[in-house]
Amino acid sequence: MLAYQERLRDWALRRLGNLPSLVVVPNPTYEPIGKDKSVVSNNSFWISLNLNAIDLSIRSILQEKILILDGAMGTMIQRHDLTEEDFRGERFKNHALPLKGNNDILSLTRPDIIKEIHALYFEAGADIAETNTFSGTTIAQEDYGLEDAVYDLNYESAKIAKEVAQEFTEKEPHKPRFVAGSLGPTNKTASMSPDVNDPGYRAITFQELVDAYTLQSKALLDGGADIFLVETIFDTLNAKAALFAINEVKESEGKDIPVMISGTITDASGRTLSGQTTEAFLISIRHSNPMSIGLNCALGAKELRQYLQVLDKKSDLFVSAHPNAGLPNEFGQYDETPEQMADQIKEFLEESLVNIVGGCCGTTPEHIQAIANLASQYQPRKIEQHVG
Repeated sequence: MLAYQERLRDWALRRLGNLPSLVVVPNPTYEPIGKDKSVVSNNSFWISLNLNAIDLSIRSILQEKILILDGAMGTMIQRHDLTEEDFRGERFKNHALPLKGNNDILSLTRPDIIKEIHALYFEAGADIAETNTFSGTTIAQEDYGLEDAVYDLNYESAKIAKEVAQEFTEKEPHKPRFVAGSLGPTNKTASMSPDVNDPGYRAITFQELVDAYTLQSKALLDGGADIFLVETIFDTLNAKAALFAINEVKESEGKDIPVMISGTITDASGRTLSGQTTEAFLISIRHSNPMSIGLNCALGAKELRQYLQVLDKKSDLFVSAHPNAGLPNEFGQYDETPEQMADQIKEFLEESLVNIVGGCCGTTPEHIQAIANLASQYQPRKIEQHVG
């Protein structure tokens, strides 16, 4: 705690100027101390060390440097020759349904692999690791009959990532590492019918989505996530359910941690699957007051650039991007090398389009290392200079 207090004190001094006395005090009950959970009194500035302080820390770093998000989890898991037994482990040894391919469950059955992947990305230069929970809702896990394991897999995924993040932060206190609890879109959509013959039909209700995301959010928070990342959004209504659930969990737990939102432009039309343009998507979620807005998946860096330009111009939030390693080939594989991807992301950096950048499908620690090395040479996007 002492090292973190010192970093927070340094941040406050930079932002507030040298005060006669600055004291950082723990506040384990998370009780607010005056406005913004801080108070100025008797020439001293007291900072309450609740989760809002983590928000302040991340935001202050984003003002000074581009943060690096990690790369693909699935791509790295595929490097291991895993069998059905690896996915089952002892806990699910007699489970009735096949589990191979359910990557999220590996946090329970092969945590050593997940921990190793997080470490490889941190070693490559990542500042933020995503939890292995992209399909960690009761909705997505229903396909495997593992709804009852959802809390555990989210909790353990966050716990594993947090342990690795803390290890690296202790080794490199000048470069704190953070954990983003990943909330994927689920395999159902609230805005569209899966039946072309019945356009009014919905396979899921808004409340069912809220219930699923509430459980996931609670487990990720309990496991130690520093950030919520609602990502790969193809249906804004699904995302609104996730954001509503996150807000409910934060209020009920008395903890306020930052939220990242990342949408997906599905094709050359420049729209999400539910039909929104980039600007419309931004407007639809801005009320939730996230820390950042961004785009990921579906497209490579080259194709994503024009849509990031829209966010850069229209958003008063930090902007993130984690594109795929190019577009998939005819076999569904990604051929873009780390050098090729970095060359394309260089345009993001030269135009000051992003504050957070990383990789999605097909990316590896080698991709992240190339991006991190490049990003260290550039200044982050300045919000106050870009809102149009």
